[in-house]
Parts: sequence; C-alpha cells; structure tokens
Amino acid sequence: MTLTRPLAVVLVSALSLAACSREADAPVTPVSQDPPVAAPAPTTPAIGYACESGKTVQAQYIDTETAQVIYDGQTYAMRIAMSGSGARYVGPGLEWWTASRDGQEEATLSRIGPNDQVGTAVLERCSRPSSNPDLPVPGQPAPTDATAVACRTADLRLAAGQGDAGAGNRAQILTVTNAGASPCSVSGYPAVSLLDANGRLVSGVRADQNPGTAAPVTLAPSGRAFFDIAWNVVPNEAEGQTTCPSAARIAVRLGTDTASLAMPLSLTPCGGRIRVSPVRATEDVVAAPEAA
Repeated sequence: MTLTRPLAVVLVSALSLAACSREADAPVTPVSQDPPVAAPAPTTPAIGYACESGKTVQAQYIDTETAQVIYDGQTYAMRIAMSGSGARYVGPGLEWWTASRDGQEEATLSRIGPNDQVGTAVLERCSRPSSNPDLPVPGQPAPTDATAVACRTADLRLAAGQGDAGAGNRAQILTVTNAGASPCSVSGYPAVSLLDANGRLVSGVRADQNPGTAAPVTLAPSGRAFFDIAWNVVPNEAEGQTTCPSAARIAVRLGTDTASLAMPLSLTPCGGRIRVSPVRATEDVVAAPEAA
C-alpha cells in the first residue's frame, strides 16, 4: 500500500497537467451568462463597433456606471471598473475597454480572471470613427456651456427637418427644440437607435460618427439645435445583401440622460450602418452622404 499511494499521486498530477495544457490550447470562446441577461428596452441607444474579425459588437451605455454589451447574440451586463485610461466595464467573465486615440475610438472585448483582473485573452479588437478627440468616453457627460445646465430629455422635442438624396444616398436633418421654461445646453454626438414597426431595435445596423466638432449649443426656451443622419439605400450585392433592414421609428438620446426622444421616421439603411453628425446651432442644408 505504501508503494501505490505515491504512484496515484503522480498519475493525478500528470492528468491535471494534461488538462491544463488542453485548456491553454483550446480556442477562446465568449462566456455565456446563465441565466442570460434580459434584452434592454427598445429605446436604449446602441453604438456599433466594427471588429477585426468582421463581427460587430453593440454597446449600450445605460448610465455613467453601467453598460450592456451585445456579442454573438448574447447580452452581457457590465459595470464600470478601475482603469488607468479610457473606460473599462466588467461583467461575468468579460471585460469591455474603450479609449479614443488618433480620431478613433478603440475597444477590446476580453476574458478576465478572478476578481475582475485585467483582460487575460482578447476576444475582439474593435473600433469606430471619432472625429472629435475631445469627445468624452461613452456614458460620461459631454461638454456643455458653463452658463446653461444640460438639457433634460423631458424638456426636449424631436422633429424632422430638411432632407437630401442622391445616387443611392440619403440624409435627414433632425431638429431638437427646448420646450422648457429655462435655457439649457446640448453637445456631442447623439446616440441614435432605429426601431421597427413593432418598437423593437433594428439589429445589424451600427451608428458611426460623421466628421464634425462637438461644440456646446445653448438653447433658449423654444430654441433649436440640429444634427444629421445619413445612410445608403442600395444593397451591397458584393457581400450578398439583396434587401436592407427596414426602420419605422428613430430613438435619440442626448448627453447622459437615460431617457430617449422618439419619432416616426421610415428608412432602409443598407450596408449595416448609419452616420450621425454632432449637434450644431444652424440648420444648414445637408450634403448627400458619401457612398457606403
């Protein structure tokens, strides 16, 4: 008996090492949540990040502390965490980290170790254009005019303005009006989501930032600010696209207010994206957007 016990210990150790080796060599796959996190309300704005793998990660910044990341059909609830730079969110086994560099917002989706350790294995490297390097990270307040408080969504009204079309491209000016009794300020890129006729979020369409400067706009009572959305209506047949998603409504969130403005707006964005400008003070006639 004294001879077989060390042998058993050796066998157990060898099997453990083999298991660790197999785990290290196994491909990295996303963590599944059990039970899955419930899908967010349809009006929660979603921001699309294009990844090197060809996939898209959708991030929904609920407030300054929480976010939801949608990846490969799974929704992951995350909370803000300590980071040396950028914005870092952690959830069950995953980390979402974003930072703006050289006009791009870079993001990584990674596995994390115990106790929210910094990402140990990168699942996706993603990015989206950010033409304004001073734009705050998602979920943090945009710069506002020091003489006016940030506008509350409850005091704002959303309406369609002028539009433009040409060569398969479409652009639409949207107007935000201050219906409150006091001046307030808006700034930055609105978070835009598209909804179908049943009020569900239109999937597979990301919102990119068109070049522009996110300067504060102060709205007197009944004052207005403007921004554009642009899209293409020609299916990308080279990528096998024959039809395009159909949206019946648009939902818009400004600043860190979690409420959204919504209104009917029919559009069929092809190519999996729309482009959004920062808010501005003048209703310039929009130019036809660049081809997708």
